[in-house]
Amino acid sequence: MSKALVKSSSSGSGARGIVPAVCSGFIPGLGQLVNGETDKAIGVFAVSTVAGLGFIGAIPLIGPVAALVGGATWLYGVGDAYFTGRKKR
Repeated sequence: MSKALVKSSSSGSGARGIVPAVCSGFIPGLGQLVNGETDKAIGVFAVSTVAGLGFIGAIPLIGPVAALVGGATWLYGVGDAYFTGRKKR
């Protein structure tokens, strides 16, 4: 393959963590999966799913707490995916 078509991993681009962060923004844990951290991806997805179920009422009496936990987990997933993506590449 031509070197012109392959982007060097040592370039100073600031966009290295953007793709995993956007992936994790849409589906919690997907950014960790893109970064190759399968165990962490499963954990983030599981916590977000349980918190979401609590928020929508499938698990009663914990709605407001579940909303806070879900939001915090989502923010953690996006931030972690971004910073880990920046370090790995």
